[in-house]
Amino acid sequence: MKFIRSLITDLKSKDHKPQLGGLDIFKYIGPGLLVTVGFIDPGNWASNIAAGSSYGYVLLWMVTLSTIMLIILQHNVAHLGIATGLCLSEAATLHTPKWISKPVLSTAMLASVSTSLAEILGGAIALNMLFEIPIQLGAILVFVFVLIMLWSNTYRKIEKWIIAFVSIIGISFIYELTLVDINWTDAAIGWVKPSIPDGSMIIVMSVLGAVVMPHNLFLHSEVIQSRKWNLEDDKIIKKQLDYELFDTLLSMIVGWAINSAMILLAAATFFKSGILVDELEQAKSILTPLLGNNASNIFAIALLFAGIASTITSGMAGGSIFAGIFKEPYDIKDNHSKIGVGISLVIALLIIFLISNPFKGLIISQMILSIQLPFTIFLQVYLTSSTKVMGKYVNDKSTTVILLLVGIIVTYLNIRLLISFL
Repeated sequence: MKFIRSLITDLKSKDHKPQLGGLDIFKYIGPGLLVTVGFIDPGNWASNIAAGSSYGYVLLWMVTLSTIMLIILQHNVAHLGIATGLCLSEAATLHTPKWISKPVLSTAMLASVSTSLAEILGGAIALNMLFEIPIQLGAILVFVFVLIMLWSNTYRKIEKWIIAFVSIIGISFIYELTLVDINWTDAAIGWVKPSIPDGSMIIVMSVLGAVVMPHNLFLHSEVIQSRKWNLEDDKIIKKQLDYELFDTLLSMIVGWAINSAMILLAAATFFKSGILVDELEQAKSILTPLLGNNASNIFAIALLFAGIASTITSGMAGGSIFAGIFKEPYDIKDNHSKIGVGISLVIALLIIFLISNPFKGLIISQMILSIQLPFTIFLQVYLTSSTKVMGKYVNDKSTTVILLLVGIIVTYLNIRLLISFL
């Protein structure tokens, strides 16, 4: 594909090599990690633990497939932000008819609310695990803390917080995995062999929706265009496009590893013991006799950081989607961005007060994301395949075909989900 050929060419060029020296490459890492925290969120925890405890290693392939699709989609939407200086929501408003942009962006806002629901709820569950704080009070505490973070920090400061949160979550799962006996042969087969056991379609779709998330496509394009790389000359834009691929690949692989670790942990503990987990609180209590107090407490601490970090990114995504409807970039000082953040977080908080089964709420919220996802994917493909929108950075034919294939796969899985309910 075009971006792979251009990356190889740039890496061979003499003037490109100094940029890869020392720590300079780390200037370009950040946007991808904001996306990564979105798919290691509490919704993922619920989906992955349900997958591992119910089916062992069998559904690991869905994490692999979802991550491959995610890399393709996030890389493509980041190019939109770099080349045009527009986020996905702005581009949709400016370059598609209202009868297309309005419904897609409206459902994307609903997806953002569904995401925030899972994130806030996960943080609240973690607070309940650690300090026995009631779920509803915990949700309010997470909500207030996230609002303070969003209203008082710039992109770059938030990126640093996210990197720290992702590191804590990753280290936590590395520790957890050292305590269990993984069947690596079964795991290796599970990563590459597609299988949909009877009754697993809801969990399969929740894993897909938990990894390939609509709000992350909007968020990635917003964060990366905020650096205004499109204002530089063509040579600089070209280099940024290539460095973005490194950022995306690194970040998505980290996310794949953490999501896989969740299923591995659930398979090696709960599935092996014949225990079906239907509550995250239950997972902590069961881990204690199996692995000890340290493991269960680290599990809860990692969940808390995942909930806080992912609530921040879902709030930002909601602000970006809503501001884009008014042809504006995300800016927390702007009223449209504030309203978008408020819609995403406040409505999610109110719904939490109506939920009787938090774990089931997490699973369903991720399934809702997978249902909205095809609409966002096909919107993205249309925009990035348009010369009018992208100019000379438009998708080549092979890229467009691959993106359409991803959209078709997601649509097919949604049809399978619908059939499973009939």
